[in-house]
Amino acid sequence: MGETAVKSSDRMASALFMLLAVATALHSAEPVYEVGLASVCITPEHPVWLHGYASQKRFRPFEGVLDDLYARAMAVQDAKGDPAVLIVADLCVLREPEETALGEVLTRRTGLERRRILLNWSHTHSAPIIGTSDVNRYPIPDEDRRQTEAYTQRLWNQLADVAVAALADRRPARLSWGTGGVEFVKNRRQFSADGKYRGMGPNPDGPADTSVPVLRIDNPDGTLRGVVFGTACHPVTLGDTSLLVSADFPGCARQFIEQRHPGVQTLFVQGCGADANPDPRASADQQEWVRRHGHALGAEVCRVLSGPLQPVTGPLRTELTRVDLPLAAVPPRERLEQLAKGPFWESHNARRILEAQQRGDSLPNHYPAPLALWQFGDGLTLVAISGEVVSEYVPLVAAAVESRPLWVAGYSNQVYGYLPSSKIVEQGGYETLGLVSAHVGWFSAEAQDFLLEAIRALHCGKAR
Repeated sequence: MGETAVKSSDRMASALFMLLAVATALHSAEPVYEVGLASVCITPEHPVWLHGYASQKRFRPFEGVLDDLYARAMAVQDAKGDPAVLIVADLCVLREPEETALGEVLTRRTGLERRRILLNWSHTHSAPIIGTSDVNRYPIPDEDRRQTEAYTQRLWNQLADVAVAALADRRPARLSWGTGGVEFVKNRRQFSADGKYRGMGPNPDGPADTSVPVLRIDNPDGTLRGVVFGTACHPVTLGDTSLLVSADFPGCARQFIEQRHPGVQTLFVQGCGADANPDPRASADQQEWVRRHGHALGAEVCRVLSGPLQPVTGPLRTELTRVDLPLAAVPPRERLEQLAKGPFWESHNARRILEAQQRGDSLPNHYPAPLALWQFGDGLTLVAISGEVVSEYVPLVAAAVESRPLWVAGYSNQVYGYLPSSKIVEQGGYETLGLVSAHVGWFSAEAQDFLLEAIRALHCGKAR
């Protein structure tokens, strides 16, 4: 080989060495997270009543399993801080008494402060009723109640087990972030020609959060280890005629991703989809649409994973507070009696308020709603709002914190009922239903401003 060729080869080797050195230096300069992942199947061992539809068709235990339900956990810790745990589960709701009971179990078993534990529920309408808060709303026989209580106690232990397992699984990892979108998420609030709310159905002109947030978890060598993803939509592809246990489209999306990335664990986080349904849904071929919607979501997550992503770095700060959201003033008795004869979204709380007045009970003027925030340095802000949160809160929160990238989740920690925006309060309709089980009342239009101010305070580190 001639001298010129040798020098050229040396220059190429030197350039390659420098590129590798730079890449290694950049990688080693990144703050290192430790991430642990764990999963547990929470499908009931015995038939119990399903949650989500207050329909006589569903007034009996489930009759089969379309797909298993899961609870999954991600434990994450930065280089200098304490660990935190995200627990997600294929469950419909968690009311205030059950959240309190579960929180006590989780803090005791994990040793973590409550603010370091974030819960998110997929809101599938094909999962079991849990706890006692909603049992009295349904004509459940005593034996079926006992089965529900037994399932709930087993579930608390399983959720604690999966959190402990994730904490034990912690090892170095890198995080990165991206977003996509899906088309099957549709606003469900329909209006008549005069602008009055007239019921549920696909409304392509209404607001909906169709984004698909994706958090990628890599091993230090760059191989994919886990994915946290979400969308903002009721998992109600299966209608009230279905008596099958199912995670609905989020579960099918997880299966899709894991089949294409064997060995990878996925976690689904529900967004602000209180006023959004999948379209189509509750059709004659509804089981096939569970698969189609799930595959559409899973394929979009895989597409985002394969593209350029933004690194997530910096210390992790976790916050949890309770926001006193104002309730609407109690109407005069004559008005309550009128509302009690109206549609469910008006009559439910009107009847309960009349009953409370008859007993001489005092009525609340606010509700202490949980609000959580996870801040990954300047790399990612996760705002986790409790309740069934409508889609309008996504742009409202984005304007309030002016932080990018931003992930806004609903159905977090506790689901006490619907949380409407001020606009929806004025419009009326099903999403103004208010508090559902353990507490009573409708949210006022001012609740939106109280919540946004609390989010700003948490983001600025002025509240805990």
